[in-house]
Amino acid sequence: MNTCAFLLILAVKIYADGIEGPTAAGCTFDEDADASTCEYRQGEEDDFDWQLIHTYSSPHATPDLLRGSYMLVNASQHAAGQRAQLLLQTMSENDTHCVQFSYFLYSRDGHSPGALRAFVRVNSGPLGSPVWNVSGSRGRQWHQVELAVSTFWPNEYQVLFEATVSKERRGYIGMDDILLLNYPCYKAPHFSRLGDVEVNAGQNASFQCVASGRASEAEQFLLERHSGDLLSAAAVKHLSHRRFVASFQLDSVTRREQDLYRCVTQSSRGSGVSNFAELIVKVPPSPIAPPQLLRAGSTYLIVQLNTNSILGDGPIVRKEIEYRASQAPWSEVHGVNMVTYKLWHLDPDTEYHISVLLSRPGEGGTGPPGPPLVSRTKCAEPMRALRGLSAVEIQSRQLTLQWETLAYNLTRCHTYSVSLCYRYSTAGGGGGHNATVRECLAVEHNTSRFTLRDLPPYRSVHVRLALSNPEGKKEGREVTFQTEEDIPGGIAPDSLTFTPLEDMIFLKWEEPVEPNGLITQYEISYQSIESSDPGINVPGPRRTVSKLRNETYHMFSNLHPGTTYLISVRARTGKGFGQTALTEITTNISAPMFDYGDMPSPLSETESTITVLLRPAQGRGAPVSTYQVVVEEDSSRKVKRELGAQECFPVATSHGEAQARGGLHYYTAELAPSSLPEATPFTVGDNHTYNGYWNTPLDPRKSFLIYFQAMSNFRGESRINCVRIARKAACRDHKACPGAVPALRGDGPDPGHLCGGWWCSSCCWESSSSSLRREGTTTLTHITRKKR
Repeated sequence: MNTCAFLLILAVKIYADGIEGPTAAGCTFDEDADASTCEYRQGEEDDFDWQLIHTYSSPHATPDLLRGSYMLVNASQHAAGQRAQLLLQTMSENDTHCVQFSYFLYSRDGHSPGALRAFVRVNSGPLGSPVWNVSGSRGRQWHQVELAVSTFWPNEYQVLFEATVSKERRGYIGMDDILLLNYPCYKAPHFSRLGDVEVNAGQNASFQCVASGRASEAEQFLLERHSGDLLSAAAVKHLSHRRFVASFQLDSVTRREQDLYRCVTQSSRGSGVSNFAELIVKVPPSPIAPPQLLRAGSTYLIVQLNTNSILGDGPIVRKEIEYRASQAPWSEVHGVNMVTYKLWHLDPDTEYHISVLLSRPGEGGTGPPGPPLVSRTKCAEPMRALRGLSAVEIQSRQLTLQWETLAYNLTRCHTYSVSLCYRYSTAGGGGGHNATVRECLAVEHNTSRFTLRDLPPYRSVHVRLALSNPEGKKEGREVTFQTEEDIPGGIAPDSLTFTPLEDMIFLKWEEPVEPNGLITQYEISYQSIESSDPGINVPGPRRTVSKLRNETYHMFSNLHPGTTYLISVRARTGKGFGQTALTEITTNISAPMFDYGDMPSPLSETESTITVLLRPAQGRGAPVSTYQVVVEEDSSRKVKRELGAQECFPVATSHGEAQARGGLHYYTAELAPSSLPEATPFTVGDNHTYNGYWNTPLDPRKSFLIYFQAMSNFRGESRINCVRIARKAACRDHKACPGAVPALRGDGPDPGHLCGGWWCSSCCWESSSSSLRREGTTTLTHITRKKR
């Protein structure tokens, strides 16, 4: 329908501060008005309806009411807080327009009848907050209000009026002449189009509401959210006397603040309402997955960004890598324009957290770092070898060493090891083979001191430190230390060699296998501890002899034969004497010694016997074990007896054996030492048996030499001494006696009638006492005698 025709038909009132203007369309609520042109309806979500009254046709109208036809709410007829809503038809305009209406709020006694509010709902959305409101008693008159709504096609809006009854419940609320004018409002400013605002989450959003028209100083500027929340203007700036801009700022917006917003001005004369603009809150992008490690070195990491899947909003306009060492307070960000990136100048064997940053347009468009890639660089070879190796304490068998403190810039790896390698020679003073001991020991982490134990004293120890990690090894130079002296080790018992004699011992030894320093002296001690000679007192006194370091031998003299000596040898260094080597050495025994210096003449003599005095011999180192009386045929006139090597008679020979072999001597008796405790007479040729030997009567026709022999035995060693004690001369008439018969063994006639083992009726003899002489003695060792 043409607007002009519509205005003519409705015959609507026109109000413009008393000045006529262009025609308008709307609701005048007059009795003759065309109801079809005023499309309004009562609210359905309120408590009661507005009442359309015509005071001209109502004779009983109260004088408090104004005359005319209009919509009315009688507060006294409703409960406090009850509401009545009046909804205009939905409008979709293409050009500037103005919604105008009149109202009155009146109570005779000045009490407030209630409140009147105007709402502008857009596109059937939520009702929101009132864009205009008034309350209290405003006098018994009409007041004109304008709504400058800047919502245009294809959007639509609807104006809703709501009356609310006050607690006083007195008075009236009236509305009339709701008009839609096709020209700008005069009392309310019109807003220019409000554009959408896009910001990144966490940033401040700003709406600039530009308006034109009259604005009173009491004008209130608000930013209304689609849900109805209101925000006061941060600042209002006048661009000219009819143009101004109101700025609204939302701080640190998030997705929760994303909504539709419009600008609203409020005053008692009216209200300006802008279109709804959207606050678009974009979430800065962030990768879903961490970057991927392609390669790792000791000072670099090559990664792939892996940004195919993201959280948040695009478009992505910049990619960056943020990395930091795990334990470091710092981080670095590098811009990246490729899908892979190489991080340089990293520390070896260090764990890094590497994340990708993505940015979209706008301030604050950089999203949070994506999931980190936690990766470690490889170790690098140690920077150099350890330095400062020195000894803080040197003892005879241990060294305490120290060196510089380890640091990461030296190891260049958290996994490292320090080895202390040492070597020394085991060559000793005993002439052993040279050998080298080598060993490497692991040193604990975080220590720069170590003690080498169980080292040989007075030895050069060569030490070297090695620093190793998985990538390499650095060895320091070898440093030589020398342990201090210690007491020497013991002389090896098997190095003691000796040669025993009868009254001397020659002893020789070797230097200790472990001299443990410089040998300065040897000390030899000896003491008799055992003797087979009862005449020697044991144990004897202990004697000590000192020898120089180069004298490894000693001759012991003035010893007792057949005596065991305990001999000890020990070496000495500057630290003292070492262990003692002990050995027992027994001197050789000597032949028994006779005491025939005052040899008496034979006690008696017959043709076949001779009686001599046997004196016991004195044992030298061992007691006399046995005595023998030896008879030797005196053949000096025929065969000169060889003297020298065998002057005694070690081989036991009986009379029968001597005759069978043609021997010149035989044992005529063997006596036990117990049978000769003192000088005792003994008759040679008494025809008795002594310990298995027949004391055969002597042949008167022959001359015989009588020997007395003593033998000592000790531990398989034998010594013999003999002495000639008599000579039996042959009979003067040495022819055979007539009727002579062989002598019989056993008891027989008087030995005086025997002569050479024959019975004689007559025999002549001469004493041999005048020819008695003592012969020298001979000793024989280690002789074993068999008896037959």
